[in-house]
Formats: sequence, structure tokens, C-alpha cells
Amino acid sequence: MAVALILSGGNGVRMGLDIPKQYVEVNGRSVISYCIERLSRHERIHAIQIVASSDWQAQIRQSLEKYDINGKFRGFSTPGQNRQLSVYHGLEDVRKYAEDSDVALVHDAARPLVSEQMITDCLEAVQGHDGAVPVLPMKDTVYQSIDGKRISGLVRRSEIYAGQAPEAFRIGAYYEANRRLCPDRILEINGSTEPAVMAGMDIVMIAGDEGNFKITTIEDLKRFQEIVSRER
Repeated sequence: MAVALILSGGNGVRMGLDIPKQYVEVNGRSVISYCIERLSRHERIHAIQIVASSDWQAQIRQSLEKYDINGKFRGFSTPGQNRQLSVYHGLEDVRKYAEDSDVALVHDAARPLVSEQMITDCLEAVQGHDGAVPVLPMKDTVYQSIDGKRISGLVRRSEIYAGQAPEAFRIGAYYEANRRLCPDRILEINGSTEPAVMAGMDIVMIAGDEGNFKITTIEDLKRFQEIVSRER
């Protein structure tokens, strides 16, 4: 079984919007609905679990009624203090109906352009491993600065990659990796793959997709709006 764990607990304060970015309407539908539809349509995704505040669950259910094409939604999970604690809460609920050997595909509601091929690539890559993460090579020169004012070092660009989502993990091992960090250290985690690496899990990298961007700024939202408008 492969379970898509959609993270939709963020409040989007960095964008200065009245509502979280994942609930903004683009072309008459919410951003999260694009994720729901693409994951529901994929034949190798068997269930969908969504981490979301109770304030927004009614709106999400409206999207599910229309865009969960194959009826894969299994339930909501409670958001945590940070992204990784939200992941952990989602895993706790997923383990109620999935096996530890199954796969959790962790995805951001604010990445609405995830392709069928990317989902397939993640699920293929995790076979024989504990996890798989799509990455993009760094294009720009990367500098290190200890004080945030002066350059203190140069990082080898060839050794640096930018992670994307979805990230695929074996549920049991990944749950345990996160559980070990509770209750405090998990609040220091910035990326979903970090607990897996810390636990020594076997995580492979696959080629990411430039089009699979995360909406984090107003410019990103405009870019998404333009893409959707062209596809109409």
C-alpha cells in the first residue's frame, strides 16, 4: 500500500494573505484541490491522509467531493507546532490502517503541480530502500556565512542539492525515526528527510522537476495562476 500524506496545516503568514495559500482559489478551485486530484488519480496511490486544521476541514471536504476522483480519502490529522510534528501526527493516524512495510508519500498542499511521473518515480525508487527524495542540483554558487554578514566559506555546488516533495518513506522505519525525536528535537527539524538521515535510513535521491515548485511567495502564486490559465 502507498499512502499519500498531504500536509496542509501551514498558515501562510509569510505571503501576507488573509487565508493560507493552499486554500487560495485559482481558476475557481483551491490550490490543495490540484494535489488531491493528481494523487487520487494515480493508480499506485491507495489512500490519502490530510493534515489540516479543523477550521479548514469543511472546505477541504468540498474539494474532496469533487476532486477525490477515486474516493481515496481516509481521514484528517491534527497539525503540529511545526511541519515535522505535523508529519508525525499524520504517520500516527496512517499506521492505524497501513502496515509498517507500506510507503508514505509525504507531499505539500502548496505543491499543486506534482506530476504523475514524479509520483511514479518516487514509488519506484523506494523499492529496495527505506526512502526516496526528489532533488534539484544547485545552479548558483553557494556561500557559507557564520554571522550572516560576511562570507566565511564556499560550499561545493556539486555536493549540494535542493530537496522537493513528494518524499517516499517506509512507514515503520520513518515513524520510529520521528518518534525518537519527540517531544523537543522534532521541533528543530526543517525538512521531512532529515529525521530519516539522522536515523541512518537508506535514502536515495532521484531527479526532481523544476515545474514541481512550492508556492511560498506571491510571485510563485502568480506563476501558478499563469500556468493554470494557459492549460485551460
